[in-house]
Amino acid sequence: METPEFWAVAVIAALLVGLSKGGLPMLGSLAVPVMALSISPVVAAGLLLPVFVVSDMFGLWAWRGSFNARVLRIVIPGAVAGIAIGWATASYVPEAAVRLLIGVIGLVFAANALLRPGSEGSPREAKVAPGLFWGTLTGFTSFVSHSGAPPWQVYTLPLRMEKTIFAGTSTIAFAIINAVKLLPYYALGQLGTGNLKLAALLTLPALAGVALGVRLTRLLPPKLFFRLVIWALLIISLKLAFDASGELFW
Repeated sequence: METPEFWAVAVIAALLVGLSKGGLPMLGSLAVPVMALSISPVVAAGLLLPVFVVSDMFGLWAWRGSFNARVLRIVIPGAVAGIAIGWATASYVPEAAVRLLIGVIGLVFAANALLRPGSEGSPREAKVAPGLFWGTLTGFTSFVSHSGAPPWQVYTLPLRMEKTIFAGTSTIAFAIINAVKLLPYYALGQLGTGNLKLAALLTLPALAGVALGVRLTRLLPPKLFFRLVIWALLIISLKLAFDASGELFW
């Protein structure tokens, strides 16, 4: 597994994890798809979870005091339920189906973002029922592939939170989600010694990504940056969905 190709994609994935904790949560959805270009998405998810958890600690410090408590109270219970569903169904879902799910989630979100930019309209109220639904989907997709950002953003972007509040709320939500995921990932044998050693090395580019993400969030025009990220997500998701479809149906 530890080939030059593996290390190239692993470092990029870790950097994306850090950037997501620095205030750009959509980038975290790219981490597993990037690593899935070299290794199994299931292995990639287990390898990256400790990197997410360590990065969460620094992200929490960077965005301390900036969050929307109502959004967290609504979404987190649903997310925990989604994690439980993911854990209960983990042994029944083939790897190709996981890869296809990642690709479809990315495609749907990217297409929606490109066709219906989120900058228009007045802020919506944080309602409970939609929050629980998207929170459950966030927890499930985060458990499966650390790709919880798309459903999270489907719910939170229309709320039009101020940039730092959005970054802080996202960081807190996913810090809680990732901490809850530690138990089922351990029970499923995805946190072995080998994975933890590799994850320890990958925390270095991840922490650099946190610092860079905080700076980018504060300095770059969000519209242009997120448009580039959406196109990257679209391209990677197309490849994953195509490859998985070939394994499952052709």
